[in-house]
Amino acid sequence: MTTQKVSVGLWQKIRGSFATDLAMDLGTANTLIHARGRGIVVNEPSVVAVDQRTKKVVAIGTAAKQMYGKTPQDIVTIRPLKDGVIADFDAAKMMISGLIKKANIRSLFIKPKIIIGVPSGITQVERKAVIEAALETGMSAVYLVEEPMAAAIGTNMPIHESRANLIVDIGGGTTEVAIISMFATAYSESIRVAGDELDEAVVAYLRRGHGLDVGIFEAERIKIHIGSAFPLDTPLETEASGRDLVNGLPKRMIVTDTMIREAINEPIKAIVDSVHRSMNGISPEMAADVCSRGVVLAGGGALIRGLGKRLTGELGLPVYRSRDPLTSIVRGAGRVLEEFDTYKRVIVN
Repeated sequence: MTTQKVSVGLWQKIRGSFATDLAMDLGTANTLIHARGRGIVVNEPSVVAVDQRTKKVVAIGTAAKQMYGKTPQDIVTIRPLKDGVIADFDAAKMMISGLIKKANIRSLFIKPKIIIGVPSGITQVERKAVIEAALETGMSAVYLVEEPMAAAIGTNMPIHESRANLIVDIGGGTTEVAIISMFATAYSESIRVAGDELDEAVVAYLRRGHGLDVGIFEAERIKIHIGSAFPLDTPLETEASGRDLVNGLPKRMIVTDTMIREAINEPIKAIVDSVHRSMNGISPEMAADVCSRGVVLAGGGALIRGLGKRLTGELGLPVYRSRDPLTSIVRGAGRVLEEFDTYKRVIVN
């Protein structure tokens, strides 16, 4: 063993005694944090409530989400990320800082470093915003890894092999389709159609067709409870609550899985089309690998009922869902953190 390797190993041990490094999935819908040696320590909605008068944080995460649409004028609830990138820098900084505090990390003398998953299609300006927001919360260094790569690592796909691995990560703000081989991305596409667009489609459908105005989080609940991309063997229904657009009074109605499937058909079709395009953008050899190995779904959108059946029916490919798809990205980023020498080649900044 060389002196250099001994020195690096010794430094890592010393560093670990005084600072806890982190990995983060900074998502449009949810933010998850992995702490070195401890696993996932934070899993909260990406929402922050701020007092407009004092500019101080009132609540973060789940508590802030519960306030959404119910606060007095002086307090605003903000979702700092839109389409997978930072839309409100100050609010994002406050949210990241608050969630890192919830992680209860050790930071004595040495500032921790952090690895953050970002959409593959983000611009240099958007990358810079993520890095600056993290640095301003006290991080010593910020490393970025593309979300589909992190999801593939978190799903234990053999990305080191010279064979094509097709992953579809459906988050809150973006859907990432990537084909990965030998630690590199051979093809990628990021479309800003994902969970948020499904929720907005439910809102629009109920307003347009049934005169019912529901909030975005009520639409999300309906989608989770009965949403599907393919006809179900057992019909589902749930009660939707909102405001009657005609008389302005509170209103409830029963909605079925057939109604919601019709509501979300267009964004689902956009996701299917994106996967289809990926097959046109690769070599015949890679296409053969995908045909034999199939597609892996990750992210919260992977939980939509029947999505795998629809992809199989339209594309003729076997489809598998990641174990615990909601945590795929943060588990992958955490693995990059824990095994940095092995995975440092996937860092994009």
